[in-house]
Amino acid sequence: MSQIYGLFAVSLTYENYRSAGSQGDAASVRSIEPSLFDPVAEDGSWGLKCRSERSNFLSRGPPMFQPVELMPHAVCWAAAPNLIWTMVVTNLVTFLSYLSICVTLLYLVSRTRRVIARDWAYFVVGFALFIVACGSTHLLEVITTWIPVFWIDAGTNVITALLSGYVAIMLIKRASAIGFAISDYADRLANAEEEKRAIEEKLLSARKLEDWSRLSTVIAHEIGNPLEAIQNMLYLITTDPESSPGSVELAEQAQQEVERVITISRSTLSFHRESKQPEMIDLRSVCESVRFLLQSIIDDKGIEFEIIGEGPFLIEAFPGETRQVILNLARNACEAISERGRGVSLSLSSALNGVELQIADEGIGISSATLSTLFEFGKTTKGDQGNGLGLWSVKQILSKHGGTISLASSSSSGTRFVLWWPENHPSMSQTGATAA
Repeated sequence: MSQIYGLFAVSLTYENYRSAGSQGDAASVRSIEPSLFDPVAEDGSWGLKCRSERSNFLSRGPPMFQPVELMPHAVCWAAAPNLIWTMVVTNLVTFLSYLSICVTLLYLVSRTRRVIARDWAYFVVGFALFIVACGSTHLLEVITTWIPVFWIDAGTNVITALLSGYVAIMLIKRASAIGFAISDYADRLANAEEEKRAIEEKLLSARKLEDWSRLSTVIAHEIGNPLEAIQNMLYLITTDPESSPGSVELAEQAQQEVERVITISRSTLSFHRESKQPEMIDLRSVCESVRFLLQSIIDDKGIEFEIIGEGPFLIEAFPGETRQVILNLARNACEAISERGRGVSLSLSSALNGVELQIADEGIGISSATLSTLFEFGKTTKGDQGNGLGLWSVKQILSKHGGTISLASSSSSGTRFVLWWPENHPSMSQTGATAA
């Protein structure tokens, strides 16, 4: 308590000294408090030398905990109370801010310790300690405003200096690594976003393909019964003795067309009634069945339709989906022919542990601006006559089978699609690996 009283005494004495005048005569000034004034210049002028009365306040302990012969800041700044409180408030706010930053860093380390390297965690912890040490120097500024524990203040500054040196050295050493880590993290984040977007697009495409398959199955099923009824009525017309020869001929032609539509309907149903496991199929036989389905358009346009390559070309696949892929591309090739006598070819060959099929036409070709988006959902080169599902579904089905597709097109030579299927379906390969 004597230390506190001494502080108040010095403060009051200093106020009296100010009122007496700093350049008054030595006697009048010294008479205020002789123990606090000493001559400080050779010319005999007098000045105030701030020093505290000796007390036993904090005297029992290490030297750094003992007050030195210096006055607290509040005494030396007694002439400006606003300055005192400005320093106290700003230092206190700074200390609390540093403390909150330290707590936040430690919290982040605890939450991200599974994803950051251990040495980086140590660096962040060291940086957090440096932050709290910086804050402690501001807290000591508040304390030494009234209590002259300057040795503690000095010790805190020493610790802060050591930690700041450590952080500075480690930061310089890790500067390039930090830049690489940030760049690597940004790349991994971008890749993750791209993979997420690709997965979402595949999921959306799979759902659309499923919906389209379900719709086509329903349509094929629903038109089957009316077609069979029409076929039966045409049969009655052709077998009726009272029918004229001309009516019988027309009825027979109509019956042939109905049979063709029924065949297409049944083929469509078979596309989506797949077995749970892929089957071993011959692509040569699939191409022959596709030619049968397209025979009408081949005859109407006078197309030279050719299948090249002697089979068998065996692959493990879903028969209906494989037939759908070839049928879509072969139909597009036939529709691209605008002059009679032009050709469409389906060339089969063995390649890269699988089978390659090239579907080429001598049509008008595809513009280069359309090639990059040709396999996207809803994109079509047929205007209002197309729905943009054929080529998109082709790519989806090939991807499902582990195959690939590419194309080249020009107005002079037409369009060529190159398809490749692996010999073994991916699902069967995975099953074999699991069993092994």
